[in-house]
Amino acid sequence: MATWHDGPATLTIGPLAVPLEIAASYRARTRGLLGRDGIRGALLLTPAGSVHTFRMRFAIDVAYLDRRLRVLTVVTMAPGRLGLPRPRSRHVLEAEAGAMAGWGLVAGTAVEVDVPGRLTRG
Repeated sequence: MATWHDGPATLTIGPLAVPLEIAASYRARTRGLLGRDGIRGALLLTPAGSVHTFRMRFAIDVAYLDRRLRVLTVVTMAPGRLGLPRPRSRHVLEAEAGAMAGWGLVAGTAVEVDVPGRLTRG
């Protein structure tokens, strides 16, 4: 099992490479995308099984991932919403609304997380 740390990484979806921020500490997960006007790429919250968009400034796409980094489901959430916990979810990807459709990210897609010095395959 991977040990996750806060910091930059790359999300790989097939041939596509997307800039990624990892939020693994309690503080980073709690802060998430709060106070931002957008995000370039995506944010990986780990561990996480649900999210909310209270006090957020923009709508987001949310992908729930299992322990193998396979997408369980993708939803779009407007600000001020509480997401339901997803069984088997171990990680949550967040991106600006519409981004995941553009990346071709759908249920069943396996992703990879490339942390400088380490590759985690789904």
